[in-house]
Amino acid sequence: MSEIKYEIIKQMGVLSKAGSGWSKELNLISWNDREAKYDLRDWSPDREKMGKGVTLSREELLALKDLLDKIEL
Repeated sequence: MSEIKYEIIKQMGVLSKAGSGWSKELNLISWNDREAKYDLRDWSPDREKMGKGVTLSREELLALKDLLDKIEL
């Protein structure tokens, strides 16, 4: 299995942090030298390991924001 290459372009923010030090983050990431996308996933403290996540284009992130704005919590 080939290694996944990624570059965190911009750290948008941390949503939560577990006692183990892992944190759920929203970042702008370029995967395998492709166009950067918004990415929501868990990261280990040293960023050597990552959990499964969701990657969104700018348009998808805007649609999600619009949807969340309409939800009454």
